[in-house]
Amino acid sequence: MQQRVHLPPMPEEEPLACHILRALAEDAAQQADETARSPASATTGMSLPRLAKRLNQSASVLVRELTHLSDAALAGQRGPGWVRVVQSQGRWVVNITAEGLAVARELAAEGGAESGC
Repeated sequence: MQQRVHLPPMPEEEPLACHILRALAEDAAQQADETARSPASATTGMSLPRLAKRLNQSASVLVRELTHLSDAALAGQRGPGWVRVVQSQGRWVVNITAEGLAVARELAAEGGAESGC
């Protein structure tokens, strides 16, 4: 029988959505740098398990939050479309969209705490 791992909750002062956008924006910037150095090794997005490990959250918690950040319709209302989750070669990959990148940059410029992030 496997033992369940209980992950600590994210700090209340910063919503999970902010952590997700920041992590994906940082990863996108790093991938852009790597692509500039070696175009043949270009990758896009971050695998869901990698994002979960980086944020110390379970994948199921992240999927719920990512659904709200994507353009999925919930109760007839479309989300903002800041992220896109796709299955690629048998694994789930999370990509930040141009809109999400703009929001992440705006939040970083605002200093985070004042904007709730």
